[in-house]
Amino acid sequence: MREISLHLLDLVQNSIEAGATSVKLEINENLNSDKMIIRVTDNGRGMDEKLRQLVIDPFITTRTTRRIGLGLPLMDMSTKRCGGYLNVDSTPGKGTVVEAMYQHSHLDRPPMGNLVETIKSILVANPELDFIYDHTVNDRRFTVSSRDLANTLDGIPLTQPDVLVWLNGYLSDHIANLYGGAKDENN
Repeated sequence: MREISLHLLDLVQNSIEAGATSVKLEINENLNSDKMIIRVTDNGRGMDEKLRQLVIDPFITTRTTRRIGLGLPLMDMSTKRCGGYLNVDSTPGKGTVVEAMYQHSHLDRPPMGNLVETIKSILVANPELDFIYDHTVNDRRFTVSSRDLANTLDGIPLTQPDVLVWLNGYLSDHIANLYGGAKDENN
């Protein structure tokens, strides 16, 4: 995957396919320490120790639609290439935490990609999911949750055309503010 946002979409999809009803996506970009830490926490069915150790193998997947799973192995490879790591912590019946760390300034770090479309896609495509997106860049922070959006919209679905336009602007403005204003989609 060429962009981190695509890895994020894959990680959240993995959580949903594991039966998660709650997913928290955290991104912490600390430019002073030159680190970006991504954490996806879910309450899905979790994995036993044997499967947890195998999930970064591209030939191991729990999906029935295809025989290989490339999401975690590709992310593991990209983090290591950038002076980082990928950790998977899971407990059967309780959920999974996937944490990835990249050296932020590393030449080989994938670009962030289109976070607005990624977050919007997760929210719109999974209305039943209790989803939290929490993003920090140094001392700036933006958090949005599907529960708060539902309360604000008071029953109006995210799929309404006017709501989609509003959501796009809301996410765009707040994510751009994390970076001090206008944001290049490839950072």
